[in-house]
Amino acid sequence: MTALGILLAMAVGVGLMLTRRLPTAFALVLLSVAVALIAGAPLTGEEGSVVGTVVQEGAPRLAATMVAILLGCWLGTLMSEAGIASTLVRKIVEFGGERPSVVAVGVFLVAILCGAITGSAPAAMLAGVVGIPAMIAVGVTPTVAAGTVLVGIAAGLPLELINWQFLSDAIGVPVSTVQHFQLRMFPIALVGGLAYILVEMRRKGARHTWAVRVPAPDGGGGPGRPAGRRARAAERRRRRGDAPWYALVTPLVPIVLALGLEIPIVPSLIAGVVYALLTAVPWRDMTSTALRTLYQAFDVAAPPIVLFIAIGMLLAAVNLPGAVQALSPVVTAISPGSPWLFVLVFAALVPLALYRGPMNIFGLGAGVAGVLISGGIYPAPAVLGMMASYGQVLGVSDPTSTQTVWASQYAGVRPERSMLSTLPYTWVVAVAGLALTAFLYLR
Repeated sequence: MTALGILLAMAVGVGLMLTRRLPTAFALVLLSVAVALIAGAPLTGEEGSVVGTVVQEGAPRLAATMVAILLGCWLGTLMSEAGIASTLVRKIVEFGGERPSVVAVGVFLVAILCGAITGSAPAAMLAGVVGIPAMIAVGVTPTVAAGTVLVGIAAGLPLELINWQFLSDAIGVPVSTVQHFQLRMFPIALVGGLAYILVEMRRKGARHTWAVRVPAPDGGGGPGRPAGRRARAAERRRRRGDAPWYALVTPLVPIVLALGLEIPIVPSLIAGVVYALLTAVPWRDMTSTALRTLYQAFDVAAPPIVLFIAIGMLLAAVNLPGAVQALSPVVTAISPGSPWLFVLVFAALVPLALYRGPMNIFGLGAGVAGVLISGGIYPAPAVLGMMASYGQVLGVSDPTSTQTVWASQYAGVRPERSMLSTLPYTWVVAVAGLALTAFLYLR
C-alpha cells in the first residue's frame, strides 16, 4: 500500500506540473513532503524526518550546483553585455555570406559554445538574438532556424560544467564519472545536430524572406589627423558592439581549465568571468560592469536555483528508508535486466521526458533516478547515462522548456512545431546515448 500511495502522489505531482496548476518547483516540494509522510517519516526529529531530513538537509543538497549556476549565468550575462556571442555570430554571417548551410552550421557552433557556458533560455538568447534573424535572412526557414539554435545548445550540454555539477550531485557520482560519459556523448550530440541542420535544410529548402544589414567596417580617419589603427578598431567595435578577437575564446576558457588542467568547476567558471572582464570590458568600467552583470545574473539564476532546492528535497525524500523499501520491489519488477532490453525499453520511454514527464531529470526524473540507485536496480553510472541521454530530448524538443519556448517564439513558430521538427533527431541521439550507457556500464 505504501508503494501505491507514493506512486499515486507522483502521478498527482505530474498532473499538477502538466496542467500548470502549480509551478514545477512548488509541485516538487509538495511531492517531497507527501512521499516522506506516506513512507512513514515522522514530521520532526533529527534522523529521517520531514523537517530535519527532507527540508533541512534536502534544500541545500545541490548547493554546489546552485553556485555553478550563478557563476555560469554571470559569465553568460558578461558575454551578452560585452557582445562576445553576437560578435561570433556576426563574423559567421559575414563569412557565410548568402550560403544558408554555412551560416546555419556557424550559428550551430556558436550555440554549442553558449550551451557549454549556461543552459536554458540564456544560452538560446546568446546565440539566437542575432543568429535566428541572420539565418532567416539568408533563407533558412524559421522552424529550422529555431531548431538549429536548440540542437546547438544540446550539443554543448555534454560540455557544460553546470550540468556536470548537477548530475554529480543529483546522481551521487564523482564529477570525473560525469565527465567520462559526457565526453563520449558529445560526438553523438554533435553528429545529431549537424544531421538535423543538413537534412532539414535539404528537405525544406531555403527561402529568402527579409534581410538584416550587417554594418560595414568604418574606415576611420576623416578631416585632420587620421586615427591610429588600434583607435579605429576600437571605434568600430564600439559602434558595432563587437568584442575584440582575443575575447571570443571566453567560452573555451572554463572548458579548457576543467578538461585540460582538471581544475574544479567553480574556479574554472570564475576564471572565465575574470577573462571576460579583462579582455572585453574597458578598465574604467570593469568594476561597475562586474557588479551590474553579477546582479543581473542573480535574476537569471533565481528560477533554476529554486528548482534545484526543490529537487534536492525530492532526492532526500525518495532516499528515505521507508520509500526505498516500498518502491524497490516495484521498480525491480518493471526494470529490464538485459543490456539490450535496457536500451529498447528506455528508448520507448523517451517521450516521458517531454512535458515535465516522469523521466525529466529536472523534475520527477530526479526522484526516479534516486529510486533506481537507492534500490540497487542499476549502478549509478548507468542511471547517469540514462538521464543524460534523456536530457538531449528535453533540452531541445520539450515545448515546455524555456529555451524551446524562447527560440520558437523568437523565430515566429509555435513550440509544438519545433518539437515535431526536432524530435525524430533527438530521439535517435537519446537511443544512441542509451546504447553507449549499456556498452559502458551494463556489460
